[in-house]
Amino acid sequence: MLERTHIPEAPWWIVEAVDKKKARLNCIHHLLSQIPYEEIEREPVVLPERVHNPDYLRHPVPKEMIVPSVY
Repeated sequence: MLERTHIPEAPWWIVEAVDKKKARLNCIHHLLSQIPYEEIEREPVVLPERVHNPDYLRHPVPKEMIVPSVY
């Protein structure tokens, strides 16, 4: 399948995945290296003054919705 479908317009990449964490990091690194990066000049963003609402009440977040902190 790889031999017949690996074309310049749509290349295949093989990720060595014995160590899954390293494989994911290598894959992310490789994908980002394929994108040409250029600094884009933009106008500074001007934000309005923050509006404080004294009646706002933040409800507790259910524990099953929280992503655990690993690092």
